[in-house]
Amino acid sequence: MAQYFTKQGLKKLKDELHYLKTVKNKEIVKLIAEAAAFGDLKENAAYHDARDKMSFLRMRVAELESAINDAVVREKSDTDSVQIGCEVKILFGKDEETYTITAPAEADVLKNKISYQSPLGKELMNKRVGDKFDFKSAEVKILMIS
Repeated sequence: MAQYFTKQGLKKLKDELHYLKTVKNKEIVKLIAEAAAFGDLKENAAYHDARDKMSFLRMRVAELESAINDAVVREKSDTDSVQIGCEVKILFGKDEETYTITAPAEADVLKNKISYQSPLGKELMNKRVGDKFDFKSAEVKILMIS
């Protein structure tokens, strides 16, 4: 199933995958070897902890590889409607707010990056400057798209 990303979001995933495979994997292999050297593996907490870390690493690598393989890069096009990668200034009730529309994996509410799949993101998608809609008992008006 296709997952949408901006170029920056996909690069971030690829960078994380590269780090996990080249750096983190070696660190964990070393931890396992060091812990195994302590002897009796049945009651060796350090060994079991290191194996758990390796399992988590393998799961994350599989998740990243799947996401990257299914990735479709979407960037703001020259359209005048809200799309992935757009920055949107809205009037939310009486407050002006600015959001960047991103893929779910890139969303960061603290940086005003919202997913196109979030409730507000869904409402904003494909709207144009001047469009209005009700959201959570407040009127929203699109002021600017860049």
